[in-house]
Amino acid sequence: MKKEHRLRYIIKQGILDTFYIWKDELKNVFRDEGVLIFFFLVPFAYPLLYSFIYNNEVVHEAKMVVVDQSDSYLSREFTRRVNATPDVEVIAVCTDMEEAKRMLDEKKAYGILYFPTEFSKDLHRGKQTTVPLYCDMSSLLFYKAFLLSATEVSLDLGKELRRHNSPGASDKQEQITVDPVPYESVTIFNSQNGFASFLVPAILILVIQQTLVLGIGMLGGTAREKNSLHNLVPVSPHFNGTLRVVFGKSLTYILIYVVVCIWVVAVVPKLFSLPQVGDPMTILLFLLPYLFACIFFAMTLSGFMTNREAPMLLFVFTSVILLFISGVSWPKEAIPPFWQVVGYAFPSTPGIQGFIRINTSGATLNEVVHEYHTLWIQAGVYFVLACIIYRFQIRRRKKFEDFNVIM
Repeated sequence: MKKEHRLRYIIKQGILDTFYIWKDELKNVFRDEGVLIFFFLVPFAYPLLYSFIYNNEVVHEAKMVVVDQSDSYLSREFTRRVNATPDVEVIAVCTDMEEAKRMLDEKKAYGILYFPTEFSKDLHRGKQTTVPLYCDMSSLLFYKAFLLSATEVSLDLGKELRRHNSPGASDKQEQITVDPVPYESVTIFNSQNGFASFLVPAILILVIQQTLVLGIGMLGGTAREKNSLHNLVPVSPHFNGTLRVVFGKSLTYILIYVVVCIWVVAVVPKLFSLPQVGDPMTILLFLLPYLFACIFFAMTLSGFMTNREAPMLLFVFTSVILLFISGVSWPKEAIPPFWQVVGYAFPSTPGIQGFIRINTSGATLNEVVHEYHTLWIQAGVYFVLACIIYRFQIRRRKKFEDFNVIM
């Protein structure tokens, strides 16, 4: 056979084997109920579940109890204004701290505002006073509601008291005295100061990686359980080439997760009015290396799965850890360097950081070039590792076949 004909035959056979493996893997996906749950039910249901849970964005009418030892007009006015804010509801005014603590223990309230005996007297004497705020820190949303409401009321009441202490001043002098440095708070990228707007997009990206790892890991474990040689690659001449096996399997996952990605990053945020200011083409170009990195990362890990239950035991618990070390729910600067390095072993870390900057602040690819290049590097590294693992499995299978022929 001529060389050019042989080369043409090898290329043709490689393409045919790749599509055979693709069809075979697609059948394996749709025959396995567990994989269907991870590939379809979880990525389609979890984003809805999380979005429904956090859809209110902020807490309103957080229950607070007041301990008013001052029993003065100013303390009652302070209490009235705090209660008038949309985020706080004063449910009771207690006579002492012990009664207020009991209400916190019984979860009837989640915060205590305490007015000391000298509160009104100190203000009338022109002295600084303190209004302690005690919060149940089991929920940071309650703490945020109490702190912002009390702070805003104290600032407004303080301005009015300074104005009354300068009765002979002109309007301009009063304005300078009361508000010497005017300030304006402008919330960018998260206009509602809501929990869902900053956390749910990160969860959506993490769901893509975790479901791929669990689904592909389960497929790998199932393949070893069913294979008489406990090998990752079945006994078939179509599975003799490393590249055709890796490309054929990855093509299956890419086609499935194109639909999943559209649902996760486009449809769900639209349904719940989550921030979407990024350019769609930029998001698409960024998600491409992220999807490749997640697929090859999952294929690499699947090579170590000996049974179908192993992925759930090994990887389910990592979701919370990966969310923390991604630098979203916890500041990136506060994460120790060691864990930052560990985080970049997973596609989710650069994927979450880059996607949030694009989707919520309108960043371009040039502005997330570090994350973008990191994802391509990860995709390349894990592709090579996946090829090594499957090459080892193919050689191992051939050795068993040759041994059986000799026997």
